[in-house]
Amino acid sequence: MKSRIDTLRSVFGFDDFRPGQGEIVEAVSAGRNVLAIMPTGGGKSLCFQLPAITQDGVTVVISPLIALMRDQVRFLHEVGIEAGALTSGNTEEEIEQVFQALDDGSLKLLYIAPERLANPGTLRMLKKVNTRLIAVDEAHCVSQWGHDFRPDYLRIGALRNELGVPLAAFTATADQETRDEIVNRLFDGVAPEIFLGGFDRPNLHLAFQAKDKPREQLLAFAVARRGQSGIVYCGTRAKTETLALALRAEGHETLHYHAGLEAEERRIAETRFSREDGLIVVATVAFGMGVDKPDIRWVAHADLPKSIESYYQEIGRAGRDGAPADTLTLYGADDIRLRRAQIDEGLAPPERKEMDHGRLNALLGLAEARHCRRQVLLGYFGDVMQACGNCDLCDNPPKLFDGTEAVRKALSAILRTEESFGAGHLIDILRGSETDKVRQRGHQNLPTFGVGTDLSKGEWQAVFRQMMGHDLIRPDVARHGAFRMTKAARPILRGEASIELRRDTIVARTNPRPEARAQVAEEDEPLLAALKSKRRELAEAMRAPSYVVFPDRTLVEMVAAMPATLDEFARLPGVGAKKLEKFGKTFLAVINGSSGTDLHPARLKLAGREGGGLFDRLMAAQVDLARGDDGAGKPMSCSAAMLAKLAAQRPGDQDGLSRILGEGKAERFGARFLEILNGE
Repeated sequence: MKSRIDTLRSVFGFDDFRPGQGEIVEAVSAGRNVLAIMPTGGGKSLCFQLPAITQDGVTVVISPLIALMRDQVRFLHEVGIEAGALTSGNTEEEIEQVFQALDDGSLKLLYIAPERLANPGTLRMLKKVNTRLIAVDEAHCVSQWGHDFRPDYLRIGALRNELGVPLAAFTATADQETRDEIVNRLFDGVAPEIFLGGFDRPNLHLAFQAKDKPREQLLAFAVARRGQSGIVYCGTRAKTETLALALRAEGHETLHYHAGLEAEERRIAETRFSREDGLIVVATVAFGMGVDKPDIRWVAHADLPKSIESYYQEIGRAGRDGAPADTLTLYGADDIRLRRAQIDEGLAPPERKEMDHGRLNALLGLAEARHCRRQVLLGYFGDVMQACGNCDLCDNPPKLFDGTEAVRKALSAILRTEESFGAGHLIDILRGSETDKVRQRGHQNLPTFGVGTDLSKGEWQAVFRQMMGHDLIRPDVARHGAFRMTKAARPILRGEASIELRRDTIVARTNPRPEARAQVAEEDEPLLAALKSKRRELAEAMRAPSYVVFPDRTLVEMVAAMPATLDEFARLPGVGAKKLEKFGKTFLAVINGSSGTDLHPARLKLAGREGGGLFDRLMAAQVDLARGDDGAGKPMSCSAAMLAKLAAQRPGDQDGLSRILGEGKAERFGARFLEILNGE
């Protein structure tokens, strides 16, 4: 360890390791497989850089972002260590320099993106250059449960086996499911030496606010920190641009950043932010992971993040220098609906969606926390601590009340409706609103009908939101988002446990959601999400935009019309013959759980048209007359193509029938067919 301390001082300029670093460096240097979970800014890179420069051979570092690799290579060059990166952004001269250093044995660290592992030449090259260690940065990207899944990370385990070298994996965020998958994917299920370095970032002040004029809330937060570098994360590209304009109008030096910008624009934004003081970047989550800027003083979320893991990763970009930094997260009902829809519309299997809804519930639990936020946040990752004194709830403890009665009423309504409905319908029952949907199902006769008139609709929505935050209920993906009770809810329903709720978040919404924002009624949103999910699956298989399958308007019409047959489906706007044939049964199965009756291709072309009904009556008449009027004749039938032609052309006399059917069939079926075709 003494020589490593000497190297730490002479190369990196530190007198000692940060807490937890020394043990990890020792394990990596000894050639043991390692999984290290360390907080952002905790010094992960040093844990593989120092062993790399104290041993023979090359350490291969697999990293997800070019900017991150370039920053680390530049730093290593500055401290006198030979390092290089092979990325799509390299010039020919840079590539030549890297290979020359590999050939002469001077290169100590080689950074590559996981996508390069798809090239068979990469393995041959790594075998040739005496690779001694594989280091994996942002290892959570290997996990389908993680928030930054990168499929090329799945090749790393095979690379480790091919090279026969130890592997050290590092990440800042990994709950138990993610850790388990990292072990399975990278270490073939054989547990490495695992280091949980703690997740606390004590210099970060944590705060959440329910949205109430959110633009004004964000502007006020930025004004109080004028001149400090900050990041504002938004849920959409368009919002990054409008918020950046608003901040600039208030005199802040501001850029926007999202994946839709040209590569050069993104590069300029990253470069300016890394170099300039006091600059604000309003961005989607595509920004920040590869920017190693130690003095970001604040991070704000204009919209609710996807999960606690994403939240922790994103706020972790502030205060990497250890100095105080502030965070603020705004959230509202629309955010929750958006995140639920993103889960439901995704292509993950049902069990994954179930877990993702649980993760979102955990984030809502943090947003609606009743005590120290840091305790809730770290508790999610398995850490235990006393109240932090550095969050909004420690600053101003919220007012609580006994919410047991309200929660029990809500759970009773869920149970008595067989866990088949979402918040909208349940609130109608609790408030005694005799809607058409309530009457159709006889729910006005339930014992829970009208027991919740003491709370407004907005207040009940807040109760359900806090119930999700306590993970008492989860949307059931298989039932289009209907609430299902968890095990934690049963003791409350049975009267064996009580629950406290926050009074300050039980606030009625004074402004209802604008109609333009609501494509369908609230209770129909899960079905629309399921239809969008199927559309996305089909579009991805076609490698085409989603609207090529069906535009949103057609999906909304599906929800409104609830077609049960291909004929009904064909009448929807935006459904032509080709789309009916290609997608009709698939979408009917989503709507009804069944794709309906198969139709002959000739009949399918007439679906939704008057000719379809004529075809069906002609087919029935043909069956009746197959052996003639007396049932004793020679069997005779018409092909589906003939009947479709009759239904389309509708000949009015025997000669017209004969031209299509031939003389014999026209004689057998003519009279009855003409009656049908003439509407008799």
